Amino acid sequence: MKHLPLLLKREFWEHRGGFLWTPFWIAAVILILTVLGIASAELFGGNARVHIGVSLDELRSSLSAGDIARGGNALDLVQMTFVGIACVGLFFVSFFYLLGALYDDRRDRSILFWKSLPLSDTATVASKALSAMLVMPAIALAVATLAYLAFVALICLWCALHGLNPLPLVLASHPLGMFARLAAMLPIGALWMLPAVGWLLFWSAWVRSKPFLWAVLVPVLAIIADKWLGLLGAPSLSGQIPLGYVLGRLLFSVMPGSWLGLSKFNLSNEQVTLDIADNSHVLNSLSPSHVYGVLTTANLWIGVAGGILLLTAAIWVRGRRIETSV
Repeated sequence: MKHLPLLLKREFWEHRGGFLWTPFWIAAVILILTVLGIASAELFGGNARVHIGVSLDELRSSLSAGDIARGGNALDLVQMTFVGIACVGLFFVSFFYLLGALYDDRRDRSILFWKSLPLSDTATVASKALSAMLVMPAIALAVATLAYLAFVALICLWCALHGLNPLPLVLASHPLGMFARLAAMLPIGALWMLPAVGWLLFWSAWVRSKPFLWAVLVPVLAIIADKWLGLLGAPSLSGQIPLGYVLGRLLFSVMPGSWLGLSKFNLSNEQVTLDIADNSHVLNSLSPSHVYGVLTTANLWIGVAGGILLLTAAIWVRGRRIETSV
């Protein structure tokens, strides 16, 4: 495992497009759309009566302390939106990255080179799992945060050109606090996505061709078969095990932040809700007491146990299967 940092660098070097450039271009598109929106407001709103839902002139003349606080809270929501959109792209990147992580080495026969090095199968599989669980989300968070800061600078410049001082709104927001709390969510997200990571890596190591079909169709067909057995009156698992939920955990928990939708988010059964009417509600919704409350749920730890078993199986298969079929 002492080679793990180098293996993580290898994953980044080989998949730079997915790790770095995907969140970069997603953020770039958002900023370009923002510029186009500002240009449209200038062209169709007129220099004196630019509208952003309300006239900038009216906003400049009637901005109260409560409006400033709500505006800062709205900026926190915008920061979360940048990160959330990056996470959508990250879902697709990590899903297909994991499916090909161990399969591609066998397909192009580079596995023979890697096995000639003093690298264990455990370290190899761990590097690919950690890349999807921590490295990619951390890079996406950093890129989205930088894009948000560029967005704020752009909006500040635009408002200043129209005689509106944007600094009170910016100072009422919490960019550093939001970044810190979003970063604190990364370990929880890593644990939550462990069953999906193990499932996808297992099929990536096992199948000789078409890992996507195996990883997706096997649980889907299992659910369909179980439903048919239930309709025919035969014993089925649908009454004891929520197979649809299990399927979701195996395939979609690689989506960063998907665990935020838990019905019982923490010990006090509070859910994350976002309301800009509360001056600091967005920040408080992501407080450590809320976020780390998920560690008390059996849902998380059952998934962790299942993910570890699947990763163990992937490591075992990795040491014994080399060939693929076209």
